[in-house]
Amino acid sequence: MVKIGTIELGDFPLLLAPMEDVSDPPFRAVCKKNGADLMYTEFISSEGLIRDAAKSVQKLDIFEYERPIGIQLFGSDIDSMREAGRIADNAKPDLIDINYGCPVRQVACKGAGAALLQDIPKMVEMTSEIVKIATRPVTVKTRLGWDDNTKNVVEVAERLQDIGISALTIHGRTRSQMYKGDADWTLIGDIKNNSRIKIPIFGNGDVDSPEKAKIMRDRYGIDGIMIGRASIGYPWIFNEIKHFFKTGERLDPPTITDRVNVCKEHLDFSMRWKSNHAGIVEMRRHYTNYFKGLPNFKDYRLKLVTTYSYDEIITILNKVEKQYSQIEVA
Repeated sequence: MVKIGTIELGDFPLLLAPMEDVSDPPFRAVCKKNGADLMYTEFISSEGLIRDAAKSVQKLDIFEYERPIGIQLFGSDIDSMREAGRIADNAKPDLIDINYGCPVRQVACKGAGAALLQDIPKMVEMTSEIVKIATRPVTVKTRLGWDDNTKNVVEVAERLQDIGISALTIHGRTRSQMYKGDADWTLIGDIKNNSRIKIPIFGNGDVDSPEKAKIMRDRYGIDGIMIGRASIGYPWIFNEIKHFFKTGERLDPPTITDRVNVCKEHLDFSMRWKSNHAGIVEMRRHYTNYFKGLPNFKDYRLKLVTTYSYDEIITILNKVEKQYSQIEVA
């Protein structure tokens, strides 16, 4: 049984990665329904949170059915991160996660996210301050290092464990790689098999099929896997991996009806959570992913991303279901 503090996650949990502009409550809802064991909010700016910025505060929204769920924070100022940790703790998540892995320029160039891999003492001090004030487990997500010459994640793992984090997720790339090239899980496996390491170690990067998940589990001995991009438009991946682990066989892929129904659920929740207008607009980024692999889908997509009418969207989705019901989607 894998545990983060007292949170029981099963024998080999599958985690939904925190993804900006993706892993909001509507998206998390369809992933939870399809087998995600632990989920995280979108990452939240400490500066936005302590200044009560509406967008940052809204990201604190969590629902009982989502549990266990973590609130993820990022920032570059230790005092701001401490105060943001206190605010997040008061929102009553199951855990607080600190992002030391985000590679995007807007984050890293401000000294947050993966930038902290260049200043391990500051990372340790920042983490320690949040561990001190939190009343629930604190976890961390990071990368192998800043670049190929500074793969310092082994030191990071040992030092963060020593000051009290309860689990560590490692993305198998450096910051300089961004999301290019193949993820290297070798160091992730080394950390998991390091006799000094007692906390759960989760691997992240390039797991996009049940077969690949099994390879990573068996080869590197990690405690669980975090899945990000492969779940976008395909929340079924969690249950597919679990079924493959249990039986050695693949589940039948979702039918076009399955895809349309989950897309509608996602849209409905998005509109309830934000507003009719904002829900419709923000759902647009998901249509291509839900219907990836459908031939000649371009015209439908164009209509879906230009209309502001809920009824028209439902009509289009019903037409998609009818037209493609006899086609096997890859």
